[in-house]
Amino acid sequence: MPSFDIVSEVDKQEVRNAVDQVNKEVSTRFDFKGSDARVEQADYVLTLFADTDFQLDQVYDILAQKLAKRSVDVKCLDKSDVEKVSGNKVKRSVTVKTGVEIELAKKIVRIIKDSKLKVQASIQGDTVRVSGAKRDLLQDTIALVRKEISDFPLQYQNFRD
Repeated sequence: MPSFDIVSEVDKQEVRNAVDQVNKEVSTRFDFKGSDARVEQADYVLTLFADTDFQLDQVYDILAQKLAKRSVDVKCLDKSDVEKVSGNKVKRSVTVKTGVEIELAKKIVRIIKDSKLKVQASIQGDTVRVSGAKRDLLQDTIALVRKEISDFPLQYQNFRD
C-alpha cells in the first residue's frame, strides 16, 4: 500500500552556518560598531543580543535573510518577547520549530478526512503518515495539504509504493 510522511524538519547545519554568517556580518557592519550585537545557538534555540530594541530587530532581520538564503523556511522561527539584560542591553530567544505539533497534526488529519479522499492519515510521533490504495490519491492529498496549510513549513518524505 503506497504511503508517505508529512514532516517538518530543519537542517541544523544550515542554521549553524546562517548564525555564523550573521555574527560575521554584524561584526563588520558600521552601524553595529562598538555594540554587543551577536547571535548564540544552543541546539534549536537561538539567542539574539543587542544594545537597543532597534538593533535587536536589525539582527533578527539579518538572521531571517541569511536563513532564507540557506533555504531554511523563516516560518519555522518562533520569537519570544524582548528581555532586558544588565544596563541597556536586550536579548530575545528565537526557537526553530521542528516536527509537526499535535494540534497541527490533528488539523491535518481532520482536513484529510473531511476531503472524502480514500486515504488514511495517522499521527506517529511528530509526523503524519498518509496511506492509500493508489498513488494518484496520495498526490491529490499532498496538493490538498499544501493548499490548506500555508502558515507552517511542511515536507513530504518517505514516499513508498
